[in-house]
Amino acid sequence: MPDTTLQIPTADGPADAFAAFPDEGRHPAVLMYPDGFGIRPVTRELARQLAGHGYYVLVPNPFYRHGPAPLFDLPEHIGARERPALFARLMPLIEAHTADRALRDADAYLRFLAAQPRAAAGPVAVSGYCIGGLLAVRTAAAHPGRVAAVAAFHAPVAADGPGPFSALTARVHLGHAEGDMTPQALAELNRALDAAGVEHTSEIYPGTVHGFTMSDTDAFDASGLERHWDRLLPLLRGALGTG
Repeated sequence: MPDTTLQIPTADGPADAFAAFPDEGRHPAVLMYPDGFGIRPVTRELARQLAGHGYYVLVPNPFYRHGPAPLFDLPEHIGARERPALFARLMPLIEAHTADRALRDADAYLRFLAAQPRAAAGPVAVSGYCIGGLLAVRTAAAHPGRVAAVAAFHAPVAADGPGPFSALTARVHLGHAEGDMTPQALAELNRALDAAGVEHTSEIYPGTVHGFTMSDTDAFDASGLERHWDRLLPLLRGALGTG
C-alpha cells in the first residue's frame, strides 16, 4: 500500500500531510481529519486501512501553523496520567483554530485533492475523529457540491449549533461515544438533522468513551472501532463507490 508525506499549499503557508492510496490507477478521494493529537502511527494506520478498500486518503495536519506534526512528543500510549499535560498543550491550538481558519484550510485541501493524479475526479468524502469530526462537518457544509459523504466519530459536531446542518447535502454518519452523548442529547441532535433534511445515521456506540477509535489511548474500544468500519465503509461505497 503506497503512502507518502506531502506539503499542501494554503493561504497561510504549507500544511504537512500524509496520504495513502492503492497501488495503481485513480481512486475516489477521502479527506480524513485526525483527532487533536494529530498525525501519528495510529492515524497513518487508519488511513492505510481505508486506502486498502480502494480510496485515496489524505490526512492533513490541522495545526500546521504551529509547526509540522507531531507538534510535541507523544508517548507510545496515551493514558490517564499523560492526558492532562498533553491537553494543556493541545487546547490552545484547538482554540486558535477558528472556523474561518478551518474553512480556508478546507478550500486548500479540496483543491489539492482535485490536482492529485492518483485521486479520481468527482465528489469526495470527508471523515474525522474528535475535533477532526467537527472539521469534517464544517467542510461538508461549506462544499455541498463537492462532498458526497461525511462521517464523524466521537466528535463535538453540535459545537456550531444546528445552523451548518441546513447546508449539508452529503450523506452523514455520526458515531457518538456513550461517554459523550446522552440519549436525550442524541434525540435533540437527530431532530435537528431531520429538520434540515439531512440523510443521516446518528447513533451512540454502546460502552464507549471519547476517543474510542484510537488504539494508542486508554479510550480505545476494539468493538467500537469495528463498528466504526461497519458504518464508514458502506457510507463511502454508497456515495463514492470503490476503487
